[in-house]
Amino acid sequence: MPRSGGPPGPYEDPSAAMTAAAELLEVLRARGQDAAAPVVSPSQMRALLVVEHSAGINLRTLGAVLGSRPPSVTRLCDRLEAMGLLTRSTSPTSRREIELRLTVRGAALLEEQRTIRLREMSAVLGRMEPAALDALVAGLAAFREAADGHFAVPAPGAGGPFSDSA
Repeated sequence: MPRSGGPPGPYEDPSAAMTAAAELLEVLRARGQDAAAPVVSPSQMRALLVVEHSAGINLRTLGAVLGSRPPSVTRLCDRLEAMGLLTRSTSPTSRREIELRLTVRGAALLEEQRTIRLREMSAVLGRMEPAALDALVAGLAAFREAADGHFAVPAPGAGGPFSDSA
């Protein structure tokens, strides 16, 4: 959707600008990923982030959040558990459900990844003019607010994978 009003910028379409920024963020994220051990795939990283924000999530709900089929989610969790990043346990309320939780090692990996990303982002942000940086921060806050609830975990009583309630 083209912007209306204001001077034309490098991108007439805000979605195109966001897509270009997301691609750059992916490059910056991947830059230091090999420095963290163990190395995990993007799909494994997404699963770890969801489990971190929704501790105790079950396999079916994780699959729904990731948009993956049950066999794929099971194999993904097998690999994460084998790496010592995730634990699976029987739910205390239903023996048929398996709950997922990060291990100490899994939480440490996510923290290490965040430190690497922060370093990479800081290097780029440090090159921006203060007014542009202020506008970026305001725009990102508005974007996050607009996205709030868009990634809700489709389970009764469960918070979204990126919300503070879990």
